[in-house]
Amino acid sequence: MRFHKIIYTTVLMIASGTLHLMAQDPVKPKTEEKAVTEEIEVVRPYKPVLAEAVKLRRSPDLNDVKTYKARFNYSLTDRKLELNSDINKLQAQEVAAEREAELINNYVKGGFGTAKTIFAEAYVNTGKDEAMQAGAYLQHLSQSGKLNKQQSSQQRLSIFGRSIGETATLSGRVNFQRNGLYFYGIDEANPALNPNPEKQTLNFFEAEGEVVNKYTDDPDAFSYAAKVNGYIWSDKFSAKENSIVLNGYMNKRISSFNLGLAASAEFGGNKDSIANVSNNILKLNPYIRLQTHGIKINAGINFVQEFGDFSSTRIFPAVTADFTLIPDYLQIFGEVKGDVSRNSLKQYTDENPWLNSNIEIRNSVEKLSISGGIKGTGGPGFGYKAKVYHKRIEDMPLYVNSFSSFNKFDVIYDFGTMKLIGLEGELSVQVSDALKWTGRLNFEDYKPAAETQSWFKPQMRLSSDLLYNITKQISLTASVAIQDDSKAKVYLAAPANPYLIPDPLNEQVVTVKGFVDLGAGASYKINNQFSAFIKVNNLLDSSYSRFLYYQTIGMNIFGGISYSF
Repeated sequence: MRFHKIIYTTVLMIASGTLHLMAQDPVKPKTEEKAVTEEIEVVRPYKPVLAEAVKLRRSPDLNDVKTYKARFNYSLTDRKLELNSDINKLQAQEVAAEREAELINNYVKGGFGTAKTIFAEAYVNTGKDEAMQAGAYLQHLSQSGKLNKQQSSQQRLSIFGRSIGETATLSGRVNFQRNGLYFYGIDEANPALNPNPEKQTLNFFEAEGEVVNKYTDDPDAFSYAAKVNGYIWSDKFSAKENSIVLNGYMNKRISSFNLGLAASAEFGGNKDSIANVSNNILKLNPYIRLQTHGIKINAGINFVQEFGDFSSTRIFPAVTADFTLIPDYLQIFGEVKGDVSRNSLKQYTDENPWLNSNIEIRNSVEKLSISGGIKGTGGPGFGYKAKVYHKRIEDMPLYVNSFSSFNKFDVIYDFGTMKLIGLEGELSVQVSDALKWTGRLNFEDYKPAAETQSWFKPQMRLSSDLLYNITKQISLTASVAIQDDSKAKVYLAAPANPYLIPDPLNEQVVTVKGFVDLGAGASYKINNQFSAFIKVNNLLDSSYSRFLYYQTIGMNIFGGISYSF
């Protein structure tokens, strides 16, 4: 518009100038006649005229509310917005698949040595499947000493399986064990008393099944477990024993509290040439447990009902407490409880295999047991535990040499309530994978109820084991077992039958000396499959006895080869 104005203005100015020139007559010379001088000047304001197209309003019309909606067709493309200004991230380079580790779960081992030692062992399982596991274990060990018929052999076979499901774990096992031995006991004062030792064979067959629900973090979870165990035991003579044990457990978690019930029923009996005894026990243990902020308290009762040839009803306290003073380093614990122990021929022969026939079976009652101590760790690889305890036991079983057969043992019961004060300590040190040491110490002071001594019960027992891996191929082991003196009773005349009250005038107290038993071993790993081993027992070659008249085999050395696959 400005450009047009300039053009129009210029044209008008030129036109105006032209008109001004045309309106003036030329000046005639004065010599002409009738000359007239005339000057005309026209002046008027400039009024530009604009075309209608130029007359546009600069301000919008606010009253015009009519809108125009255009129609558009869109075609959208899904693309990622890339910001090229950022530094590109490094992409991980794909590496070759790692070779799966080769697991060696099975092995066979065999060896021989002095004292006519023959050793064989094997273990096989199904592999690395965590949901389904099964396997078997087999062992044979036989030895002979210098004494007449100082021979023993043991065979063990175990088959086991486990299935881990989404809600519960099922497991079971079958065991068989056979012990063959002779009553080779020798009285050094009368070595001709046992010219032809009798042979004994102990057979044991056991089956067990268990179901346990899987643990969950739910604060209100319900957990349960059930187990059934049964066995049959017999010896070469007329003794037989059977047992079935049912165990159940239920627990309801409510935040920091647990309400639960543990129950068991034990059915069994034994039979020999004289008697047939039925010995059954029912136990119920309801409890409430508090576990929070380093405090764990379990309070309940133990209800015990004996039935069969023995009948009684007892209720004992069942209280345990555990307080954490320094997490992972120091804990204080205590316990107050009572219980009834079902004694059995299997239990007795595991401790003393030279048992006589027609053994009396009676349950032992732990009227009150109070214990307390400390436990914890002192850093990685260091753990400890120490406790003191006081027990009151009624009808505690004891072994005594038989009057009719000096090299066989009868079982008598300390009629009344025996008192026991003890101290127990455990220590474990693992400096690294190359060095590990464990030790255990027990001090026990017995105060018999009716007997003059607690027969074959030493006051001090110490055991320790050491493992040292010199290299990845060479390993050394060492062990020590120390036991204090114990006392044995020898009858001077036949005791009363049935035996009730001891007669000090009819018995002689004999001291069974303590002992120190050192052992050592070494193994060399040839490769991933083969290794060699050697073991030495009773390094001091001492002829000590755990039970009167039964000396152990002296120093013996055996070694062999192991193959893993």
